[in-house]
Amino acid sequence: MRRLRQLAARTPAGRERYVDLLRALAIVMVVLGHWSLAAIGEDPTGRPTARSALPDLPWAYPLTWVAQVMPVFFLVGGYANAASLTARRAAGGDAVSWLLDRGARLLRPTTALLLVIAAGSAVASLAGVEATLVRTVAWFATIPLWFLAAYLVVVPLTPAMYALHRRFGLLVPLALAALVAAGDLGRALGPAELALPNYLFGWLAVHQLGFAWRDARAEPPGGPDAPARPDAPTRRGVRTHRLPLSRRAGATALLGGLAATVLLTVGPYPVAMLNVPGERLDNAAPPSLALLTLTTAQLGLILLLRDPAERWLRRSRPWQAVIAVNAVVLTVFLWHLTAAILLVGALYAAGELPTPPVGSAAWLAWRVPWVLMLAVVLAALVAVFGPVEARTGPTGRARDRRRADGGGAPAQGPEATGRPHDAGQPAGPGWRGTARAAVTAAGFAAVVYALVVNAETPKSAPESLGVPASALAAYLAGAGALRLLRSGWGSRG
Repeated sequence: MRRLRQLAARTPAGRERYVDLLRALAIVMVVLGHWSLAAIGEDPTGRPTARSALPDLPWAYPLTWVAQVMPVFFLVGGYANAASLTARRAAGGDAVSWLLDRGARLLRPTTALLLVIAAGSAVASLAGVEATLVRTVAWFATIPLWFLAAYLVVVPLTPAMYALHRRFGLLVPLALAALVAAGDLGRALGPAELALPNYLFGWLAVHQLGFAWRDARAEPPGGPDAPARPDAPTRRGVRTHRLPLSRRAGATALLGGLAATVLLTVGPYPVAMLNVPGERLDNAAPPSLALLTLTTAQLGLILLLRDPAERWLRRSRPWQAVIAVNAVVLTVFLWHLTAAILLVGALYAAGELPTPPVGSAAWLAWRVPWVLMLAVVLAALVAVFGPVEARTGPTGRARDRRRADGGGAPAQGPEATGRPHDAGQPAGPGWRGTARAAVTAAGFAAVVYALVVNAETPKSAPESLGVPASALAAYLAGAGALRLLRSGWGSRG
């Protein structure tokens, strides 16, 4: 608690605490949603199985409009990425070193998860457990990685997409939304694969709204014609197409987004915003136009609640709680399904695993103790693996600079919005800088490839390591290359 009080006291006055709160709330809601909707049963052999309860709960489909918070995470990510990239450049850093630090926040806890799963799977395989069963358990534990794969595509595109934002403002997400609509039309008239580009276009559109939110906040109080802050955008395109932040604008976005979503879901789109096995399409995988209209409504609600939330976060205890969650937020997200596996296994071994019918009174009553027990198991996992994420921070010259400046804001979560982190000296122009940028791109590509291969490999595939060996090798190679670059390799003469 003393450490949290110190970090809270060191938070700069200008930090957008609301962004940190939204990130924490989004991940907590994802975790609670997955746990609450888990339907545990038994297969014909008596082994425990798990599936989504949503197909049996059609009355809960409208509730998924609140439970679907992945757009909030991309929105917050856009805000934080714009803030940190701008700060990095203002401090004389380059986009590659910025990207390496961003990647480290995401990959260190992910690497810990994959290595533990691979090691545990290898031990189970050597002990004689069927390779298909090993893969099924590992597949379930790595479900959160599908989201990380999408995010690791969006983050490296930040410098280029932020440049487009500075030139064209809100026209960029509008153009991306049009491409999403075209992808939806393609999968409605032809094969579902025609909508695959929506994974990129949809999440990029939400990420761009985060840019717009941040730059509208960075603009001086006097409006577009007042002297700008040093890190505020200055191109006319942004000033012309900037995001309005007034309560009236928030109410308009909320009501307009909800109305559009209702019209779309009465029409060709499903009501549920989470995956429902058997539905004609999934609004979130890939993102659909209906998900983007819901995102507009969510953004409106965020703008309406910002002022009271900021006042609340000026109090010490709420802000300390937000700091605590954000320090391990990715660990919480990555391990929450592993917690479910461990609890189900323990209850099954003890002969105490309840399997009431989904939607029954017994099933609904079981939600409370089920979630509470899962929270205890997850807390233990976070205590073990959380330090891996919490230790990821500034390196090299950035650490020295922060000490000289008297500290600054603590790095909180995978998208900290405080002072910049430098990964050593920029490589500078010339072939070294070009090679460093190319290796960085290749490292991210290898990691994304690995996560996609794992997600696409069937859960019944015989994988003795739990994850495909090729995917694990590609991931370790990519993450290892990024780690070497961040430590300074390739940037010294």
